[in-house]
Amino acid sequence: MSKVRIFALGGLDEDGKNMYVIENNDDIFILECGLKYPDGEQLGVNMIVPDFTYLVENRERIRALFITHGHDDVMSGAGQLLKVIPDIPIYTAPLTAQMFERMAKKVGFNKLNIHRIRRNSTFKVGSTEIRTFGTTQSIADGFAVAIGTEDGFVVYSSEFIVDYDTSNDAFRFDVTNITSLGQHGVLALMCESVGSTRPGHSSPNHRITPHLEQYFEDSQGRMLITVYNQNLYRVIEIIELATKYNRKVMIYDDELKQLMGDMAKLGYYHIPPGLEIPRESFSNDADNVLVLISGTGSSIFHKVHRIATKEDELIELRPTDTVIIASPAVPGTERSEAGMEDDLYKEAGRVIAVDARRAFSMHAGIEDLKMMIYLMNPKYYIPVKGEYRQLIANANIALSMGYKADNIVVMDNGQVCQLVDGVRQRNFDSVRTGDVMVDGKDSLDSSGMVLKDRELLSTDGAIIIGVVVNHSTKKIIGGPDVQSRGVIYLKDADYIVKQVGVLMEKTIEDAVKDGRYSNMECRAEAREKIARYILHETGKRPMILPAIVEINTKD
Repeated sequence: MSKVRIFALGGLDEDGKNMYVIENNDDIFILECGLKYPDGEQLGVNMIVPDFTYLVENRERIRALFITHGHDDVMSGAGQLLKVIPDIPIYTAPLTAQMFERMAKKVGFNKLNIHRIRRNSTFKVGSTEIRTFGTTQSIADGFAVAIGTEDGFVVYSSEFIVDYDTSNDAFRFDVTNITSLGQHGVLALMCESVGSTRPGHSSPNHRITPHLEQYFEDSQGRMLITVYNQNLYRVIEIIELATKYNRKVMIYDDELKQLMGDMAKLGYYHIPPGLEIPRESFSNDADNVLVLISGTGSSIFHKVHRIATKEDELIELRPTDTVIIASPAVPGTERSEAGMEDDLYKEAGRVIAVDARRAFSMHAGIEDLKMMIYLMNPKYYIPVKGEYRQLIANANIALSMGYKADNIVVMDNGQVCQLVDGVRQRNFDSVRTGDVMVDGKDSLDSSGMVLKDRELLSTDGAIIIGVVVNHSTKKIIGGPDVQSRGVIYLKDADYIVKQVGVLMEKTIEDAVKDGRYSNMECRAEAREKIARYILHETGKRPMILPAIVEINTKD
């Protein structure tokens, strides 16, 4: 009897945090390990990654982690995974391996179990046949993965568009291997859903050149263009335009410089000789220059904000500058992008934002998805990677092609699609899933209490009350000292401060008198009484932090 289980630990009904698991009998294969950017209410959170509990509990069965390309939403959670499973075998293409090694080194991992594979290849992991085929997406070296089972291949499409005009092999879409897989038999096809509401093919509307060329033609002063450094397809388009219009290029971001260096070493793309101006040779007075400002997530917007507010040591905006925003906000960065754009209008001569509805992101449109389904001819179709409305739109594409509802599986994170001897079981099993919020190098508690405390501090402030008592007699010998931050203006509210102190003193004295004094219980009781009083007087619910310090004194 063969048993295949397919489920997601992240990436379903959300944008980012992609992580999919395929269990082939007893072997576990992981596809992607990404992050999601926090929204404005998740204060102090750097990133959100999947809950790895299931993988940790079953670590002995893990055979491989496949990372199909170098985007944050599929790769940048892996540093956290390495902290709990450091020896996990990682399979990826050469460019992604370079990026991953740098990322892992930043979080303290120098020894990695990385297997560099070709985009179009066939190999075995243990006794399981693995096939990969190249996909066209916004970063080089992207590929899809097919995992062999007794009942056919389980195929994960990764991100892709169908573009027959791409001449660079590092970006080329491999139709031949896709067709071959379809002929060998596909048990289940997991296809991305981000562009599933977009009519037609994404190509040629993914190209940014038609939207930028007019500005290269008529701009007299400098040009500054923002672009995500992981969107190498777009970076190359911009560099090619600079070459055509004889503009020198200064790459502002070190990470993008490293990526372009990787591209050159691997033979994927070389910046034309003499085109690039080294950062140390850049002059703010130069005119016929293109400055590429890049980054990931909201970091790109913070860099431009620093330039716009004249806090950057290298670049100062001039009224003759043309600034082009070719890095549309991704979920979680909208507020940063809006603030950056507002600041730019105050300083630059001309600001242009590329319309994402006209210059498409490189995700499969409706006709791209139809082509993949047609060539693969899977028995079961599983929409992945997207918000719920996108998953449903993707499912409807398969329905329109004649697939029965029973053969289309729309799941949520944690739900398990189980195929026994090639037949889907009716009942959904489930595994533990959730969000793990990462603050700096540490993971916050899963209950969210840290975030709730931060939200409280940011909205209603805090009151700290300190009292010193004799350790032996419990008599108050110092204080109370009351400090308020972000709650009330002390000069106008002396009576509130005094009453807070009185409540603290009375709580301690009553507890001592009744013979029930406990430091912790007194602080909890005082916190409750003071919170009720402050709410009545001010309408606010600040964080109340009572402190009782017990010291030994000589009689």
